[in-house]
Amino acid sequence: MSQLTTHILDTTQGKPATGVAVTLYRQQAQSWAELAYGTTNSDGRISDLLPKEEILPLGIYKLKFLTQPYFDQQDVVTFYPFVEIVFAISSSEHYHVPLLLNPFGYSTYRGS
Repeated sequence: MSQLTTHILDTTQGKPATGVAVTLYRQQAQSWAELAYGTTNSDGRISDLLPKEEILPLGIYKLKFLTQPYFDQQDVVTFYPFVEIVFAISSSEHYHVPLLLNPFGYSTYRGS
């Protein structure tokens, strides 16, 4: 498992959000550098966004979830074409960043 993992739960359906593209970025001055890319599996998870031996440098990161195509596949109107979650990596420990998603709202927290 990589140092950074994520999952998406569609709270409207009470099911994992499958097939959502997710990109990891690191803040560099006033811009963002793309580091990794993945797609959620049938359990709504990405556990291999980074190689398991890779440790991210301390800094500010962002996960961008492309939610529009997910909702389009279900023929559901959404207010959020994408969701960006910005967070700080402050140690070499494991970070899990879940996204609880519905067409008109979302929330997140630091998971385990």
